[in-house]
Amino acid sequence: MMTALIVSQVLLFAAIVALVLVVLALARQIGILHERIAPIGQQNPQRGLDVGQPIPRITMRTLDGTPFPIGERLPAGTIRMLLFVGADCPVCKRVLPIALDVARERGLDPVLVGDGAPPELTAMRDRLALTNIPFITGVELGLVLQVNRLPTLVLLDDNGTILARDVVNTRRQVEALLPTVPGRSAAA
Repeated sequence: MMTALIVSQVLLFAAIVALVLVVLALARQIGILHERIAPIGQQNPQRGLDVGQPIPRITMRTLDGTPFPIGERLPAGTIRMLLFVGADCPVCKRVLPIALDVARERGLDPVLVGDGAPPELTAMRDRLALTNIPFITGVELGLVLQVNRLPTLVLLDDNGTILARDVVNTRRQVEALLPTVPGRSAAA
């Protein structure tokens, strides 16, 4: 009788350990799903400067500390793509390669504007191998443009005038901004 009680207690303990492991595995999967199914629908950003307005000249800093001017005159015909991203933003991690691919295909000048602590943004840059793309940080540009949701994409012409601006979550939304840019249609 005593051995049956010991065996039942051991089996009960093993069942509890198995249940704890299953709960931990499910919690991990829920976290992964949360990252993958972050908000995908169209979001309306609050407006700061609007399309057609020039942005003021602001000197930002790259993650390496180098001054990086925004709003200055660029070579004729250059379209600069500012993409506001955050290191802890799962949608940003998904949209970032898409936006950079579109920028490469359409001949845009991409600049990443990081929201968050520089060490986290540096780790993000290194993890995604983005060392050849300017990655700037600072709150000034986000305040001027009233960027309150990520990822936000802003297109600037060679004079620093805003050509297009919106929150983007998909390739379709990124490409939808390009027909608003003179000479940069989807066929370009």
